[in-house]
Formats: sequence, C-alpha cells, structure tokens
Amino acid sequence: MRKIKKIALGTVGVSAALLLAACGSKQSSKGQEKQVLNLSATATLDTIDISKATGYGQTGNVFESFYRLGKNGQATAGLAKSGTVSKDGKTWTFKLRSNAKWSNGEKITAQDFVYSWRRTINPKTASPYAYLFSGIKNADEIIAGKKSPNSLGIKALNKETVQVKLNRPIAYFKVLMAYPLFGPQNEAFIKKTGKKYATSSKYMLYSGPFKITGWKGTNDSWSFVKNNQYWDKKVVKLKRINYQVVKTTNTGYQLYQQGKLDLTPLSSEQVKHLKNNKDFKTYPYSYVAYLAYNFQDKDATVKKALNNKNIRLALSLSLDRKVLTSKVFGDGSSVPTGFVASGLAYDPANKTDFAKEQKVANTVDYNEKLAKKYWKAGLKELGMSKLNVTLLASNESTNADALTQYLQSQWTKVLSGISVKVSSIPSKNAYTKASSGDFDIYVSGWGGDFSDPMTFMQILQKGTSYNYGKWNNAEYNKLIKQALTTDANNVNKRWQDLVKAAQVANADQAVSPIYQQTTAYLQRSKVKGIIHNNAGTQWSYKYAYIK
Repeated sequence: MRKIKKIALGTVGVSAALLLAACGSKQSSKGQEKQVLNLSATATLDTIDISKATGYGQTGNVFESFYRLGKNGQATAGLAKSGTVSKDGKTWTFKLRSNAKWSNGEKITAQDFVYSWRRTINPKTASPYAYLFSGIKNADEIIAGKKSPNSLGIKALNKETVQVKLNRPIAYFKVLMAYPLFGPQNEAFIKKTGKKYATSSKYMLYSGPFKITGWKGTNDSWSFVKNNQYWDKKVVKLKRINYQVVKTTNTGYQLYQQGKLDLTPLSSEQVKHLKNNKDFKTYPYSYVAYLAYNFQDKDATVKKALNNKNIRLALSLSLDRKVLTSKVFGDGSSVPTGFVASGLAYDPANKTDFAKEQKVANTVDYNEKLAKKYWKAGLKELGMSKLNVTLLASNESTNADALTQYLQSQWTKVLSGISVKVSSIPSKNAYTKASSGDFDIYVSGWGGDFSDPMTFMQILQKGTSYNYGKWNNAEYNKLIKQALTTDANNVNKRWQDLVKAAQVANADQAVSPIYQQTTAYLQRSKVKGIIHNNAGTQWSYKYAYIK
C-alpha cells in the first residue's frame, strides 16, 4: 500500500512517493464553483500498470475491482453486482454488472479478470504484489515457477461470472478484492498496444470513476477526468482532478495560499505554526515507518553486526520515539508498539487492538541504559570496538531530513563507537537499492493494504519481495503458515497465531518500528465527500465534490 499503499518515508505498500495531498476548486465567472480539484503529489507516477504498481494511493480512483473501499475500510459496490462464498469458504463466485464498461465503451467481461490475474502472477511480470495471491489455488506454485499461470484458481463461467477457488478460507478476502491489483485488464488492448502499454495515459483502459489524461510517463503534471463509461457515473460529481508534483511543503503552502491547492501536507515546523489554523486537519494512516536491517549485507563486518540481536536491540532502544513524534515531528504521528499498526484490526474474542497484544517489553521503548548494555554486549560477542554503517532513506517525504538527522544524532550520542553515514536519495532510487540488497540500514515503511494483521506480517515471511533485509525465522514462518492453513477457518486460533508471530518478530527486532504516520494538512472547507481510509487505497474521490 502499503504498502504507499502511503506522505511517508520509504517506498512501500502505499509507495511513500505517491501518497497524495488532495483537492481544490476554481470559481467560474458566474460565481459558481466548478467541480474541479487541484491536487499535489510528492513525485510523478511511477507506473499505471496495475500488475507492476507498488501502491494504489492515487490510481485506485481510475481502476476498480469486484469491490472498492468505502468508509471505514469496508468493501462496497464495485464492478461486481454480487459476490457469494461457499460454506467451506473456499469458492467465491462474482457476478459482474451488465453495465460494467471500459473507458472506451467496451464491455468488461469475466475473462478480463482471468487474464489480468494470470498476467500479474506470472513470474515474468515481476509483480511486487504477487504474494497477495497466496491462498488462491496454485498461486504459490506459480510464483515459485513450478506451475503455469493458467492453472491459477480463477475462471470465467460465462461472460459475466467469475469463479475463484482458494486453497483455504481467507478471512480478509472480500476486502482484498477491493484492491485495484485484482481488477480486470483487457488482453486485446494490451496486445494491440504492445510495448507501449501503460507507458502513457493514452495507452491504458480504465475501469474506475476517472480516467487519466496528460501523463506521458515522466512529466510532473497530469489530470483525472470523469469516466463517462463508468457503471456508477451518476454519483461522480467531479469533472476533473488536476495533479502537479510539489516536492517541498514550503512550495505546497505557497500554492495553497495562492488558491492553487486546497489541501497541502505540512512539515513538522509548519505544524507548530499552523495547528490552530481553521483549515488545519490530520489524517491518520496505518503506515509504520521502520528500520530494515540487512541480514545479508555485502560488507562482512556490517553483516555480522546486524545479525547480532543485541546490536539491533541497542539501535532500537536508543531512540526516544515520544520525543521524535511529539517534538521533532509534532504532526500527530504516534509511537508504535510493534510492526503492526494500531487501529487496524481487533481481537475477535475481546475487541482488543492487535497493536496492544503484539507488544514485547524493552524492544521499542526508550532506555539508554539498556541500549548501552546491549551495545557493549553485542560488540564484545563480535570482537569489535566500533561499527560504521550507512543509513539509506528517501528524501521525498515531509519529515525525511528531520528523521535521518535525529537517528544519526541519537545513535552517535548513545552508542559509543558507532559512525553513521546518511544516504538520502530520491525514493525510486532508494527502493531500487533496497530491493537489490544494496544497503546497511534502510528507513522503510509499510501501509496496510487491508484491515488485517496479515497485511503487515506477510512482509517478514521468507522470500517476500518487501523483506528487504532477508530476515528469516523458523518459528515465525511456522506460525504464519498455521494462520494461513490449519487455523485459517478458526478465527480465534488464527488470531493467536498472528499475535505470537508478531511477538517473535518484535522480540528479535526483525525490523525496528519508528513511528506510525499521521499527516497534517491544510484543507479548505469547500471540499466535501472525500473518503479516507487507514488501510488499502487511502484516498477515494468517487463521491468528492465542491460545495
């Protein structure tokens, strides 16, 4: 999403570079407000190919699946007029709307879903989200290259009926089907456009409320216009959404003051001065920024150090996350209890937040004395007296510099013998380096793709593409497997599997959570109807309008 899944550090689930600030209006000469929004993005779109995207924070408004996310992260009406599941939870049947059409007027068919899923899961496509198909019949074998994509558990029973076969019940499957990743693609159109497919807005068909115009692959401005072929077009009030890349919060604030933006993200410094402004607004999100440690580091000395649990605990316990979120950021961001975000999912037995149940004492707490103890013990075990590491981070988020400066300063102050070099580069470049294992410690992050702990916990499984540091723990993998298989249909057992697994990861500091994101904005009161969710496609403008 997460994700990007997502204005945050890192390039994940919701890619941080693509998290949008949103919405504005213009007035006509008659004094009537047009249904036009002016939005900003922190970077240009990296792709509009749903099979290859690293997040759908923006493009969830132009692509739609069987469902789409409504308020409070609930699956609401999408391209399917109905969806039913068998008693054993393993067979889903979706009936498509007869008026579901592509943006060129052609009918969206069941085969479009079949083709899309096969294309995405094909190892040749190299989809970063292929793992989300796990649990669908034959998906794992296809991802591993052991079976043909054509064997995936999806088929068209007729032109308007899609049947999906699962290996096991998936508790969050309906919400997952609201993710654009699982939307349709038109095979004939892709073959016709060939290598040009998805390289610009004209080489794409759209299934959602809007379609893209003016995007050529690298440019810093583009627009969404109302898709008049959309099945539910009557409820879409916006005629156009204009986007422009705004790389700094100072520039965004200036554009806001000039009336060229109607929602703009704020830096921690701006929050201090503007939090009493009548337009001040905060949007929480299930995005957790964290430190990924490279357990397969190319530098033998650094690899040995980062594989030492005492060293990782020392690095984590050196950080005063309360000071970071309240004083350094001051934007409403909160201190995480572990890798899984708070407010995402609740215990089916007693409604306790998963975030509370996952907590392990002395892992993400601030304790300089204990940090120094672990650091000294770790160095002694390794036969070392000093450690030089490079901190890799994106420089394209609102608090990027403030965070890396804090980390560097705090570690240097608390841990004797450490030297921290900061490599702060564009998010796309940072993601490329992280994906190839070219880092020591990476400031990454994840935003939930759906409202279940598994959206975070899949990331730390062996072999997952977003497990940048290649952490591998047999007990963790076993518990996750139980939650996905033998206990999949028992909600309480499954939940306990996930809690135990989270505690294993937190105790070992597989990654070190830093903060959970809340982004502060200035937003004009005239913009109405935006749906904002803390997981999945964060922003939805289907019902947005200018009052």
